[in-house]
Amino acid sequence: MANRTTKYEDVPATPVKSFFVGMLTRDIHLSDAMLDLLDNCVDGILRKKKGAVDGKHPYKGFYAKIRYTKDDFQITDNCGGIPWDLHQYAFRMGRADGGADANLPTVGVYGIGMKRAIFKIGRHALIQTQHKSDAYDVEIKPSWLEDEENWMIPVQASASPMREDGTCIVISDLNQGVKSLFGDDKALFDRDFKFKLANHYAFIINKGFEVSVNGDLIKPRPTELRFETGKSKTAIRPFIYETKLDGVEVFLAVGFTHPIPSQDDVEAEQERTQYSSLDAGWTVVCNDRAVLYCDRTELTGWGEAGVPKYHTQFIAISGIVEFRSNDASKLPTTTTKRGIDASSRLYLQVKNKMREGLRIFTDFTNKWKGRGLAQQAQDRIKGAKRRSFQELKETSATLTLRNVLTGAKGRQYKPQLPMPPRADGGRQRICFVRPTKEIRDVSDYIFGRSDVSPSKVGERCFELKLKEARR
Repeated sequence: MANRTTKYEDVPATPVKSFFVGMLTRDIHLSDAMLDLLDNCVDGILRKKKGAVDGKHPYKGFYAKIRYTKDDFQITDNCGGIPWDLHQYAFRMGRADGGADANLPTVGVYGIGMKRAIFKIGRHALIQTQHKSDAYDVEIKPSWLEDEENWMIPVQASASPMREDGTCIVISDLNQGVKSLFGDDKALFDRDFKFKLANHYAFIINKGFEVSVNGDLIKPRPTELRFETGKSKTAIRPFIYETKLDGVEVFLAVGFTHPIPSQDDVEAEQERTQYSSLDAGWTVVCNDRAVLYCDRTELTGWGEAGVPKYHTQFIAISGIVEFRSNDASKLPTTTTKRGIDASSRLYLQVKNKMREGLRIFTDFTNKWKGRGLAQQAQDRIKGAKRRSFQELKETSATLTLRNVLTGAKGRQYKPQLPMPPRADGGRQRICFVRPTKEIRDVSDYIFGRSDVSPSKVGERCFELKLKEARR
């Protein structure tokens, strides 16, 4: 029996800092953590422009410069800085609902991106930021990480002003794995990180934002789809779908990036011809940032619900689906912001349309492969001009999009793609059944005898009528 005289104290539920920091960084890749810091730069632009990022080049004039060595990491931007009245919002471990970015098209929800990135990279960080009259430094030292009781982070006024409003983060005392990637393995990491930047930030860079890594300006690798103009009933064009669900605008396009490959092209794919699986599959974009790039798995509809599994014969097929909302919590992303929440109801509804579009182009590819037809299809697709995703969105306004009345309601354009010539050389069978007596009567009338085979009778009847029709 319990001792009823025992006095119990409240149990403290304060987090253990080392556990909090360790778990926070465990499931994020270094390059994704670095992209988190870049996301913060873009969020600064959104705050500065009050979310007004429409038009072709809304990010022009803004930049982020990334530099790293085996000793430290640095990212500097001119994206507006962090106002002092947002310091808790920016530096606390997590945030309450809402906040300064509650009505901006960002991708951050939980308020952990910058802190997680810093802890992933190293143990000492100096954050210098300037916003109008506010100019201050925030320093996180190794001793702070080791002190389980102290959660207060030192802040002081900046000793020297920055040339432009923005933020500079310098991280040193690098974690051991990071030190290796920035040191002995730098060439390989450099190549992979720049490639990821060119893909995941293609939309924002195309809209004017400049990003450099160790002095090299990043050139975007946007997905472009073939669009055939003219008034032909059949045309090489993408499947397009658009809708608005629960405050999230959705625009989807899938089609051909290149002419469909011949068998030789498929076999040479490993030799890196103009075809590359790196460009095939689905890219998912949330508020201008790619959270999934060229995925070719069941996550984006390949290999399920009548869509074949990805194969190099489908190497010319690419799709983009964009989600836009001023409420980042409604976007179907994971906490790392570089993945899709596959259980999201919104995403599952849109995925049905992704599969519908895929089937159109996998079916086309299957119909045109073999029998020497691939070259004909290649020539037709080559004649269709490439259009960027933004151009496709503008072009959709000139197309006849039909209402979708089942599933996720919206509007869609379903292209009528050209069909290959029939394998029978343009010949078809005519077959019908008539009473035996009638066939014998016609046989006697045409041939003077009633025992000619029904097929001969039918063929002769057709020849006589064809001769009349062509007079």
